Amino acid sequence: MNVVAGAIAIFKQMGLNLVIGDYLAIGAIFAATDSVCTLQVLNQDETPLLYSLVFGEGVVNDATSVVLFNAIQDFDLSNLNSAAALQLIGNFVYLFISSTVLGVVAGLLSAYVIKKLYFGRHSTDREVAIMMLMAYLSYMLAELFYLSGILTVFFCGIVMSHYTWHNVTENSRVTTKHTFAALSFVAETFIFLYVGMDALDIEKWRVVSDSPKTSIQVSGILLGLVLVGRACFVFPLSFLSNLTKKSPYEKIDFKQQVTIWWAGLMRGAVSMALAYNQFTRAGHTQLRGNAYLITSTITVVLFSTMVFGLITKPLVRFLMPSSKQLNRYLSSEPVTPKSFTVPLLGDGQDSESDLGHASETHDNVRSILRPHSLRMLFQTPTRTVHSYWRKFDDSFMRPVFGGRGFVPYVAGSPTEQSVHQWEDDAKN
Repeated sequence: MNVVAGAIAIFKQMGLNLVIGDYLAIGAIFAATDSVCTLQVLNQDETPLLYSLVFGEGVVNDATSVVLFNAIQDFDLSNLNSAAALQLIGNFVYLFISSTVLGVVAGLLSAYVIKKLYFGRHSTDREVAIMMLMAYLSYMLAELFYLSGILTVFFCGIVMSHYTWHNVTENSRVTTKHTFAALSFVAETFIFLYVGMDALDIEKWRVVSDSPKTSIQVSGILLGLVLVGRACFVFPLSFLSNLTKKSPYEKIDFKQQVTIWWAGLMRGAVSMALAYNQFTRAGHTQLRGNAYLITSTITVVLFSTMVFGLITKPLVRFLMPSSKQLNRYLSSEPVTPKSFTVPLLGDGQDSESDLGHASETHDNVRSILRPHSLRMLFQTPTRTVHSYWRKFDDSFMRPVFGGRGFVPYVAGSPTEQSVHQWEDDAKN
């Protein structure tokens, strides 16, 4: 909303021929963040809370911005009043909930098919094919019902990783993991190639070539609005969140707030795609105002990715220095499925480095009680909501849809044999 209000106040004075729908679309376009660069620098073992906040915001922001953009596109903004504003909010809520439910249903259906039906089991080819086709089916159904495909696929993937992936054989797990990783890498490479090639498209720059000063001003204004809007969002919400936390270890300190603020400054392919959808027709435009916003979006994406991305690593290292004691300990641990680097944390502990504060020697750190598997960590949740969800999941969901530890062992069937091995090691 800060970006929208600032754009309305400034761009009208600059004489850009934009309507209210364009201003709302600008807010949705620049709401999509690209926090991958920051996630590559953060250490999940040292700061799990900060890592989870940055990662969760990054994935949810992209989906939310697309849903909000679609709600604006489908809304009649010719007569804007309080009733129309409520209708816009209703459209957003409808798209968000409907897309989420469709993704969850598609994910649960894939888990049930592989767990219960014979034709979906005992074959790596069929298991991998069902997982990929069901994920694609969720996207196709979302487009068919004019919902958000990206949000549907996102929640379908969450459900499939929680249930379906544990119902397939070990060969299928390895295959799907590397297949989706390869497809993700190829898609990301093509996106950045497209952004780089489109930045050199002469047609859009020719429209604004007679007034480069205005184009630079629009780009600088949008970048400034992103910086200010991000600060107005992160710091007040962090302050309110800290008011609800009793333990100092659960609070978000100022350095972590700055890291979260910085992680959301980068803009990526989603912003580019939404800008083209709003301000071009078949990739072309001859309207000066639309051309300004297209070129400015390209400039903001390239500047934030290259400049902010290069500054990210030294900034995060300065704000969140790595613990040498923890690094020495983690480097000495063997990288096996049985070595889970994050111990069971109490209510007043946010990361493994917090546990290290209570120990003065390296030997004391080694004496920390550790779980023998990730499953033990799941069975001792530290949050009340998580505890209720685990009870419901274990009692009703997993017996029907499968998941870790709930698939009966049959020779050649999708059973996680490593779980039994870890349980035997724990008894010994």
